[in-house]
Amino acid sequence: MATGTATARPPPPRATPKTTETTNDHGEGVTLPATIPLLGLGWDDALFLGLAGAMILFALLVVSMRDIIRCGLAMMATFGALAGLYVMAGAPVVAAAQVLIYIGAISVLILFAIMLTQSKVGTTALVFQTQARWAALAAVVLGAVLALSVVATNWPSVVGLQQTDTKDLALTMFKSYVLPFEIVSVLLLAAVIGGVFLAKRERGGDD
Repeated sequence: MATGTATARPPPPRATPKTTETTNDHGEGVTLPATIPLLGLGWDDALFLGLAGAMILFALLVVSMRDIIRCGLAMMATFGALAGLYVMAGAPVVAAAQVLIYIGAISVLILFAIMLTQSKVGTTALVFQTQARWAALAAVVLGAVLALSVVATNWPSVVGLQQTDTKDLALTMFKSYVLPFEIVSVLLLAAVIGGVFLAKRERGGDD
């Protein structure tokens, strides 16, 4: 009678978490875990939460602070956090446009217009929250509408980030949307000329 010996199967290998390998200043390899210790969040999720939280915080400071100059600086920080979210979404061209146009042009233009047209004899801390209750009610209603829209929308599953070709985007902007682009530039130029005119007229009145 033939006899056989049963062989024990080896245990399955344990799944090891994915790691990210980087190098420090000395050229030595540094291994980062896929998730943040003690939090269980991925690095991308943590960065998204940080940028989104910063954007909401600075947006609240824009409408809550009384010094209008500081409100303008908080608005620039809000635009910067939004540019970071665009980078995470795989739209570096939109993020660059956000930094160059909104932070580098529009926000600076608004700050210069405020500093040129603000009365030099009045208080620098402008009290503009005269309709805070109605504004708060409108904000709550708008937030509820947005929340219901997000919940009720059947969002498709994201397969992967789609990179936008810079050439195609430039051709679309300067061919199909060249008229709105030029209209915005004319409006910005008119705002600069108006701010300088008001500043010169105010100085002439003081003299």
